Amino acid sequence: MARPRPRRAMRPHLAVRLARIVVPAVLVTALGLGVASAVMPGDNAQVAYPAPAATASVEATVGALGVRGQEVSRHIARVPIRSVAAPKPKQSASETITPVPRLKVTDSKYATTDLNLRTEPKDDATVVGVVRAGRKLSVTDTVTDGFRYVSYHDKGRWVKNEYLSDKKPTSGGGGISGAPCSSGSSVESGLTPDAIRVHRALCHRYPQIRSFLGRRTSSGYHGQGRALDCMISDSTVGWEVAKWVRANAKELGAMEVIYRQQIWTVQRSSEGWRSMSDRGSPTANHMDHVHVSVYGNSGTA
Repeated sequence: MARPRPRRAMRPHLAVRLARIVVPAVLVTALGLGVASAVMPGDNAQVAYPAPAATASVEATVGALGVRGQEVSRHIARVPIRSVAAPKPKQSASETITPVPRLKVTDSKYATTDLNLRTEPKDDATVVGVVRAGRKLSVTDTVTDGFRYVSYHDKGRWVKNEYLSDKKPTSGGGGISGAPCSSGSSVESGLTPDAIRVHRALCHRYPQIRSFLGRRTSSGYHGQGRALDCMISDSTVGWEVAKWVRANAKELGAMEVIYRQQIWTVQRSSEGWRSMSDRGSPTANHMDHVHVSVYGNSGTA
């Protein structure tokens, strides 16, 4: 009986050939597990992100080039695959919400001017309605940052407390208020009746006006007490003021209105608003205030 031939050991040159075939395949397989994206010839460059653990195992495999081909698969099995957790989304900062006070009516007051009804006691809070001058409001004792909590159609709203009065304000013709301003009448010193009339009408109708400037040393209408500057930063409201004075010029005794380098006069009323030349500064060009000139004592309001 013929004896079985003993298994010959793998020839050295054959092992080298096998390593040349198997090891590149191992590298491609292992690197494929740890690379997010590869750069192919002719494609646009992309960024690859190798997984650290996988790279370390591949390096160990490359270092073991002397191993037999049948042991290479065991090295591949030992390459760990690490999952990367997605970053948690950042949470937005919580907004501060003003607590809603109890709507307990304790008194009633009158609006001395048109009042904005707001959802919160803030100047930039949402306006949900307007209370006309002279209207009676049911109010609470809650006052926050200059705003009073009132009841309007059985809902809690906020209005400027300084424009509420215990007495119903008197008004002249056309709904123009002639009541003294709650901020005081120091600006009225030296003004003519028409200029005082404009001051009181505007301070009640437009609480957005920051301040008023009246008589001053000059050779113009201000020096005669026949002019008033209404300082305001909101140009939208500024134009409302200018147009309202123009529309009620006869009742107010106004003869001239200037705002944002535009002028209107009674004498040239049919021409509407006319452009003015540049006077060199925002204030000189009336960009930050409405200027009103009056006759003196001809208003009917």
